[in-house]
Amino acid sequence: MKWLFYSGIFLLILFEAANVYFIMPIPGSQQMDSLPLAYFLFSWRWIFRGLFLVMIILGLKDAWKKSKFLALPVLLLAGYLVWNVNYKMAADHMFLQTTQVIMKDAKSNIIDETRLVVGIEYNGEARAYPIQFLGYHHKVFDTIGGVPIMVTYCTVCRSGRVFQPTVNGKTETFRLVGMDHFNAMFEDKTTRSWWRQENGEAVAGPLKGNTLPEWPCTQTSLKTWLQWHPSSLIMQPDTNFREEYEDESDFEVGRLEGRLTVYDTASWHDKSWIAGVTIGETSKAYDWNQLTRMKLIHDVIENQPILILVSDNNRNLTGLRRISHDQQFEMKGDTITDGTNSYKFNGQSLNEGVKDLDRITVYQEYWHSWRTFHPSKFRYE
Repeated sequence: MKWLFYSGIFLLILFEAANVYFIMPIPGSQQMDSLPLAYFLFSWRWIFRGLFLVMIILGLKDAWKKSKFLALPVLLLAGYLVWNVNYKMAADHMFLQTTQVIMKDAKSNIIDETRLVVGIEYNGEARAYPIQFLGYHHKVFDTIGGVPIMVTYCTVCRSGRVFQPTVNGKTETFRLVGMDHFNAMFEDKTTRSWWRQENGEAVAGPLKGNTLPEWPCTQTSLKTWLQWHPSSLIMQPDTNFREEYEDESDFEVGRLEGRLTVYDTASWHDKSWIAGVTIGETSKAYDWNQLTRMKLIHDVIENQPILILVSDNNRNLTGLRRISHDQQFEMKGDTITDGTNSYKFNGQSLNEGVKDLDRITVYQEYWHSWRTFHPSKFRYE
């Protein structure tokens, strides 16, 4: 019966490795369409584990009798590997959630104002979340105007999104479960469905096909955000994660050299930066190199005239809706003008009686991410 013991050990190790392999950035795993298999294995994990454990128990006595000096190391090795896979390599154990979201006003803020933030405004309130912190936690739960929000960031996609964590009419909690096609996935506590960070879509589980409500957000330097919103609150560091934040300190400027977060300075390569816009059913990508050279790009998406802008320091990214197709802008310092009226970088009018320009959400992202999750693949040339 010793074959049951060793077979059970082998199958348990193989099963635990597969559970991690399909939802973590291990070479080859993220290029496969393996999400249904990954979710099946995860959903039935305790059944598989129970079966393999029964095999191990049934064969243990015979294996021990034949050679305890072999059986014992194999058993200890299996225990170590199972523990390591489930605790050391599990996404929500590698990237811990902050338990104290500390928000302070500009006067009490200790965050360097050159840092990039994901900013959100609602009902007269404004809040800013440094990418340095979001990059480690992947998600931060907060409220704005009395409404719960989940501010998310995936460093492997370089994508920041803000969602309202409402599922089936109630506020839900989520944990980081892993990733698919290099994009972070979250699992809701109630239905155990898996949700994609890129667009808030449930991609596996009972709620597959549902989406979380997304909120408009802006990526900009904290300095610029505070110029636009002087009364904004700013997320402060959780002192329990000083070392982890330090590891993320160079990510936002593209100085990390890791395979997953490196910045390719060429255009239209997997790890090249792009600015992405979605209007209606159409998504379009703008080469970051071209955008930083031109500073502003006039375009039309679904018959809507738009303007994509990046500031002189290449830190602030904004999208505006032009009043008409004929309206053309030029940038002068931190303002833009159409020859008649002038506006701040965020579209706020500087001329009395002239309406502000409407904002549109623009995302800075890696080209491989935008290309994968926005199948239209339109590129501005």
